[in-house]
Amino acid sequence: MDRSQLRKILFINPNTNVQTTERLQESLQSKVPNGFILEMRTATFGSHYIACEASHAVAAYASLQVWAQYLNTSQHALDGVIIGCFGDPGLFALREVSACRVTGLAEASFILAAQYGPFAIVTGGDRWKPMLERLAKSLGYGDLLRHIETVKPTGSELQADPDMAIRCLGEACSKAAKYGVKSVILGGAGLAGYAQSLRHLCDLPIIDSAEASLEVMLQGVSPPPQFSSNGFFANWSNMTPEIMKMPSR
Repeated sequence: MDRSQLRKILFINPNTNVQTTERLQESLQSKVPNGFILEMRTATFGSHYIACEASHAVAAYASLQVWAQYLNTSQHALDGVIIGCFGDPGLFALREVSACRVTGLAEASFILAAQYGPFAIVTGGDRWKPMLERLAKSLGYGDLLRHIETVKPTGSELQADPDMAIRCLGEACSKAAKYGVKSVILGGAGLAGYAQSLRHLCDLPIIDSAEASLEVMLQGVSPPPQFSSNGFFANWSNMTPEIMKMPSR
């Protein structure tokens, strides 16, 4: 099939770590059905691996920049946007300005986990806990999120050392499963692909956040777009050329 005829899903890695983008693509490529293509993009500024409020805030801007740059350089409309960070920086902003469905690793994982009932999260980095609690509440999943088990290594460190990651995450999943939950979300772009190696260690379903994002997008169960065209409501000053070129509503 001609590439121009494929349905396009823009997959944005808001981290500046190209290796994370490569890991995500390697983990997901075999799951992309015929007729679709993942347009993988990496943020050009911000944090190497998002792990705090400040880096999360900058990543939201970086995600908007990647989205605007893609639309300004492509002749083809998007059929979906996935934010490749378990924290979904820029989710609400991108949903406001995009003419297609938008979801992120966290929201998509919540959608799938909620089908089982109460759920827990396992992720890397202590600072993520309050951030994820806030996100779950804002998306309407606060009552179902019963526990967040954070491990000391960051997602970047877990990505770099698979053997350490499996040991560390396996223990964390076992702990998280004891909180009366029906599933455990393994959250983090750098953790993509690890769930498969952990499922035999836990009696509950383990949801890979990267795989969840693609599944939810393909199933069309994330919130539908609010508008039929792309564009901002804001009147900008001194923003990047790509954002300034986008139409206003």
